[in-house]
Amino acid sequence: MNTIINQRLEALRDVMRRERLDAFIFPSTDPHHGEYVPAHWEGRKWISGFDGSAGTAVVTLHSAALWTDSRYFIAAQEQLRDTEFVLMRERIAGTPTIAEWIADQLQDGEYREAGVDGMVFSVSDTEALMADLRRLGGITLRTNFDPLSVVWTDRPPVPLHPVNVYPLEYAGETTQSKLARIRRALRQQHADGMLVTALDDIAWTLNLRGSDVHCNPVFVSYLLISTQEAVLYIDPRKLTAEVRSYLAEQGVKVDDYTQVSRGLTDYFEYNILIDPDEVCYTLYKYVRREVVREASPVPSLKAVKNETEQRGFRNAMLRDGIAMTRFLCWLDTAVAQGGVTECSAAEQLRMLRAELPLYRGLSFDTIAAYQEHGAIVHYEPVPQTDIPLRPEGLLLVDSGAQYLDGTTDITRTIALGPLTDEQRRVYTLVLKGHIDLQLLRFPEGAAGTQLDAVARRPLWAEGLNYLHGTGHGVGAFLNVHEGPHQIRMEWRGEPLREGMTVTDEPGIYLEGRFGVRIENTLMVVPFTQTECGRFLQFETLTLCPIDLRPVIADLLSPEETRWLNAYHARVREALTPHLDTATAQWLAQATEPL
Repeated sequence: MNTIINQRLEALRDVMRRERLDAFIFPSTDPHHGEYVPAHWEGRKWISGFDGSAGTAVVTLHSAALWTDSRYFIAAQEQLRDTEFVLMRERIAGTPTIAEWIADQLQDGEYREAGVDGMVFSVSDTEALMADLRRLGGITLRTNFDPLSVVWTDRPPVPLHPVNVYPLEYAGETTQSKLARIRRALRQQHADGMLVTALDDIAWTLNLRGSDVHCNPVFVSYLLISTQEAVLYIDPRKLTAEVRSYLAEQGVKVDDYTQVSRGLTDYFEYNILIDPDEVCYTLYKYVRREVVREASPVPSLKAVKNETEQRGFRNAMLRDGIAMTRFLCWLDTAVAQGGVTECSAAEQLRMLRAELPLYRGLSFDTIAAYQEHGAIVHYEPVPQTDIPLRPEGLLLVDSGAQYLDGTTDITRTIALGPLTDEQRRVYTLVLKGHIDLQLLRFPEGAAGTQLDAVARRPLWAEGLNYLHGTGHGVGAFLNVHEGPHQIRMEWRGEPLREGMTVTDEPGIYLEGRFGVRIENTLMVVPFTQTECGRFLQFETLTLCPIDLRPVIADLLSPEETRWLNAYHARVREALTPHLDTATAQWLAQATEPL
């Protein structure tokens, strides 16, 4: 058994008994509901040992379970081994909901009470869980206690990294202009103000950046906007004299991070917009004014890139393509010579990116997954799992970088040598779906869910599917995953609009054998205006060759082949002037027309 996890569970249960709790729920979120959170709020990871970015752990006095999605089934099963935790596979038939499982486990519960930390549970999630627990078992949900404050004795502090002003030459719009647009959007929603809790929304609004969250240039804070003022709640130790002066010039006041609850209590306008999916339950309860329960307008404003941001993306993608092409050229030679592992390949790519202007770090930890590891959707090589790369099979590399003028996200699956017929066929089917989405033209107002099937059609025709989304928004020197728009099977009603960035990344993952994913970052741009309305299309921002060696050319349609050849001609033209002779020769060969 895992002694460390078992000791933590024992300590937690002692506290639960003292607090008269039958169960406690640990989400993956923090008070700001970001996908990636500072170590201070990694309670689910601490109590369970599972380190994926998505999942919920539940502990009762006599049992434990963890829910996660298909990206992490394989990794979670391994990490939960030798613990009490039972893996619950979300969206798989027969998997109970959290409330159903708790109700079943607590049939003979002593206290009939479960707990969550209301600071890390959103309003909507808390209210839904309350209703479900009450309906299924008459169980009360308590929200005002955090057992981690007692049992996690070496808990990391809330980060205190300094905040920096993001230059207007990259932001393209002043903070005053953004605040004015947010207030106009609030008026359309009949709201006088709002509490902004999402860290990337705050960074975008204020044209500030930080480093409190791994790979995401954001800083821990809240922003309270009213009709006449805006208050940034942040630890004052993070603000330099320059940043303080800048905020004053933009008309933004500053107060301590811990005082946001008082700010909500003292809020003076008639009403306030609270996004129930973003604001945590505890802060919501401090509001004394009328609440407008609507989605925050900030993500939709942020998702449409201005001309400066669009230009920055194109420049960042060019530099990233240079690094990726140098990496792919190096990989061909290095693997043949021997001695390369998943970890060393990932580090080589990081070093090549770090040589480029405006580089500020990775946008997420690189996935370098060889053969069977490629079937683990979010596999991250670490010394304990690292394996050598051999001149055979497939290597899946999903990576990206943060540059001052843009954020990149790209996946290439690379043939390191001979492949099986199955590998070549799956690769080609994934490529077909990848190309078909980029060929698509669609009416203005269409949502990503309505486009998703296009990327899946070649795979569905062969009885294949993937359970993750096909595409997500990408931030402008911000979080690599950005909404509210997505391309996925589950309904997301946000329409794709001109100026939005979105990824195109279908994949297939065959457990114990291999995985294939191919990803470009796209921008939504105009296509045409007809009597039927305005139509949009995609511009491919990513500039990097797609490996042709696994392709079964006969499976590609003439239109798909033309797209691929035209894309490679564009990649070759853009990158060649920036490459040394040997790499340029490699690129010319890698992009020869099919």
